[in-house]
Amino acid sequence: MSHERIQESIVRITQYFADNPDKGLVSDKAAIATLQDGLACKAEGPNGATLLSDMPKSVGGGASAPTPGWFLRAALANCDATVIAMRAAQLGVTLARLEVVVDSSSDDRGIFGLGDGVPPGPQAMRIRVTIAGHGATAQQLRDIVEWAERHSPVGDAIRRAIPTRLEVELP
Repeated sequence: MSHERIQESIVRITQYFADNPDKGLVSDKAAIATLQDGLACKAEGPNGATLLSDMPKSVGGGASAPTPGWFLRAALANCDATVIAMRAAQLGVTLARLEVVVDSSSDDRGIFGLGDGVPPGPQAMRIRVTIAGHGATAQQLRDIVEWAERHSPVGDAIRRAIPTRLEVELP
């Protein structure tokens, strides 16, 4: 899709939400995960979307698919890349190259409840963006990336504590 088509779509949707702010709050599509075998899980979503995950053999998994933690990093990388591309198109900048690398560091003791106060999730994340655009200055590209990072839905969910409610059903 050309950046002009993306730009036109963004203009249309932003005008719609400006005119109808009450339409902005939506219920996101659910992801439904089921245990498949051992520690392998399958998440299903809209339009037949599926995501398979597994854990390494060192913790009893089959190593048949990436871990859920990798999917978190992949979701952030893809989301940031998408929002960067959207913002560039919105500003009329044609990207020549865009790569987003997300890595993290974790203390694996946390997932097993070992160590006082050791969190089970990542302790730090790093996002590295390589970007080039036709006719854009380095500052324009940096501004696009920084704006996109502030508006990345996955990035926001990682940075901001969001209310979460656990419901347990016992058949």
